[in-house]
Amino acid sequence: MTTAATNAPGTAHQGWFSKSEAWLDEKGKGAWIVAMVLGFVFFWPIGLALLFYMIWSKRMFNGSCRTSRHSRRHMRSTRHGSSGNTAFDAYKEETLRRLEDEQGQFEAFLQRLREAKDKTEFDQFMEDRAFAAAAAADDDTGDTDDKDEKATA
Repeated sequence: MTTAATNAPGTAHQGWFSKSEAWLDEKGKGAWIVAMVLGFVFFWPIGLALLFYMIWSKRMFNGSCRTSRHSRRHMRSTRHGSSGNTAFDAYKEETLRRLEDEQGQFEAFLQRLREAKDKTEFDQFMEDRAFAAAAAADDDTGDTDDKDEKATA
């Protein structure tokens, strides 16, 4: 047997690690945990290595390996690619464009609303300030008149 035959794509030379990883991913998170526990039982460095690999690859903290891989693939295909139905793709593009336009209009409305509220609050502040300044001016003129009356009396 030649080495070219053993190195053909899809044969056993794909890598025992890649095959093992794919098999464990198919079985789910429980299979990874069982493999780790068995690694600790038979030869503790293997269990430790599996534990570190599970943490590093984030297999330990997400849901099932199979479902997370499937959901990532599904989200990637629906978010960026077309559905294959041109009428639906056109409808989806039109709807997304319309929603983006409406979002922009709504944000502009909110900005105008904030500006109007700010202007109202500023006008109220200026009015209160002018009233306080006028009251202070009246108190100053009233105090001097009282002093002058007391001095003349």
